[in-house]
Amino acid sequence: MTVAAVLLAYAACVGTLGARLLGQAKWTARAPLLAIVTYLTAAWSVVVALGLAGLVLAVHATALGGGLSHLIGACVLRLRATYATPGGATVAGLGLILAGSVAARSVLAAVGHLRAIGQQALRHAQTARLVGRPDPALGAVLVEHPEPAAYCVAGRHPTVILTTGAVAALSAGQLDAVLAHERAHLAGRHHRLLAMARIGRQVLPFLPVMREAEAQVARLIELHADDAATRSRDPETLATALVVLAAGASPATALAAAATDTVQRIHRLLRPAEPLGRGRRRMLRATAAGLALTPVLLALAPAVLALALGRVPGA
Repeated sequence: MTVAAVLLAYAACVGTLGARLLGQAKWTARAPLLAIVTYLTAAWSVVVALGLAGLVLAVHATALGGGLSHLIGACVLRLRATYATPGGATVAGLGLILAGSVAARSVLAAVGHLRAIGQQALRHAQTARLVGRPDPALGAVLVEHPEPAAYCVAGRHPTVILTTGAVAALSAGQLDAVLAHERAHLAGRHHRLLAMARIGRQVLPFLPVMREAEAQVARLIELHADDAATRSRDPETLATALVVLAAGASPATALAAAATDTVQRIHRLLRPAEPLGRGRRRMLRATAAGLALTPVLLALAPAVLALALGRVPGA
């Protein structure tokens, strides 16, 4: 019961205060990929903590430290003892409902979201290839449209799509920078990172950290693609291209060069901040790792303690 309460408290704290602390952090724009990992780890650690809390309520925490056969045997013994006490069956039942609900919502949200996004991306890529024409020199599909736009569609047929308006409005250097930005999205599997954030929000939409993770990951993947595109290119060139593309439109399922926080990105490209130091990066990586491991360590703590004291649960 104590372990479950601690796990629930952890989920509540990270789910509410975590969003505020990460939202106030100034370092995220200086290390976008590390910030994405931190947001996703925080969000999904809440899901794991809630699931484990339900499991601990249904099965004594010390049973979680053994193998499957030991867990099943310990479950039988513990459940008999639990159900024999007043209210024990109710607590165990609530635990099973919590764990089952979290697991079911996670699976259903993941399957539903990935299927819908995959189908939309496939249809859009196929349509773009039908109405447009592949340009091997650019490595993109050109679509006749006067409005300047550039975006990519991931999935089974990853495609970078350019309008003829973008080709006409951008210089050769600007076009190269924009294409590098879109290729960075595809190479970095940014659509998967965004999907993880969106699925997390669907699982627990009432928690601020889930909503914040979705919004911030959408912003941070653009910053990460900007960084990749300007490693060997002039940042001012990409900034100028973003101004040109800012008026363009792109599909909801696409990752567009000028889709998110264009003004902030332009300022960031024109006035780049100092990168994070090695020591601070290590500290932030350790924080992300701690967020990932904490729910599991909390759930297994009684089993580890029992083993350290030489007591075998259920023996």
